[in-house]
Amino acid sequence: MQHSILLDTRMIKHSGIGTYLQNLIPYLVDKINLTVLGESSALKDFNWSKQVQIIEMNSKIYSIKEQFELLYKIPAVSLFWSPHFNVPIIPSKAKKQIVTVHDVFHLSFSKKISIPKRIYAKKLINSAIQNSERVITVSNFSKQEIIKYTGANSDKIVVIYNGINNQLFNPDKDIQESMMIKKKYNLPEKFILYVGNIKPHKNLGRLLNAYLEIQDRIPDVSLVIVGETEGFLTADNQLFNFIKGDRVLREKVHITGHIEMEDIAKLYRSAEVFVFPSLYEGFGLPPLEAMACGCPTVISNIGSLSEVCGEAASYFDPNNSSSIAEKILRAITGQKIREKLTNKGFERVKKFKWIDSANRHIEVIQELLN
Repeated sequence: MQHSILLDTRMIKHSGIGTYLQNLIPYLVDKINLTVLGESSALKDFNWSKQVQIIEMNSKIYSIKEQFELLYKIPAVSLFWSPHFNVPIIPSKAKKQIVTVHDVFHLSFSKKISIPKRIYAKKLINSAIQNSERVITVSNFSKQEIIKYTGANSDKIVVIYNGINNQLFNPDKDIQESMMIKKKYNLPEKFILYVGNIKPHKNLGRLLNAYLEIQDRIPDVSLVIVGETEGFLTADNQLFNFIKGDRVLREKVHITGHIEMEDIAKLYRSAEVFVFPSLYEGFGLPPLEAMACGCPTVISNIGSLSEVCGEAASYFDPNNSSSIAEKILRAITGQKIREKLTNKGFERVKKFKWIDSANRHIEVIQELLN
């Protein structure tokens, strides 16, 4: 008898977890008996949606309603797989459970979030670890963080790296593409690029300070920030006020908000350098995406990023604006450094393929069910 597997896809349009789901599922549908939790209206955009049964569920992530709905929507399947730690606190009818925990930011940076959110996140993460037969995570750094903050058994945690979509992220560009993407978003000829969420741990305040330190030495280079702005660029926001209150930043910093992945790839190919000053990451896909597009990459020297990027990036201390500034400047002005980073980047991304990631996920599932 073929085992029945239920995958929660409600976050498929989110950044990060959405990328994970969108790239894995096409490789999974032909190899496992897959049913999905989610909204058919959101899933119809994907060709594979015609190959799976959909159990309708649209309750808000982390909500109390979500917990009740998970309990009665999850049938007695062989395996329930959640791509995030928002699993049922009370065990469901599924015979076994797998959870993917990309990071434990909510525990590591708990002082940065409200007390109610902190308590609920801790409860959910610990419940996810305890009630799952396997915990998949995306780096050895994240595995050690999970063990550190939850006391989880090392043997139940499996590290599976993410991959890169080389059909989308590649160095193939032409001058016309570069001109068109800059015109579309009203961007300057030369720019430093950041891609990611606009949240406190992404450390954009220090990036702005670093840019101010070197702006007079690269007056023709602007800073472009690509990321979801919801809730972070409001009138009372510190980052917004910082940009608004400085003449250079007002003129030179361009914030695009959300843009489609196809356009992000074009921006990687058009940028002078990609910078990623994050203070905490479970994996960190944007640096690899930039490398795949041939963009020199300058990033934080934190655990997961150095594990994933190896010698293919230039590293700085994310707590030191001058360190960030120095490495950006070197990458922009040093031709040999740029060539070295670009070539090493091309080699590094060969290690990260979604098909390899999918096959390893399937192995873990089969080992557990058999």
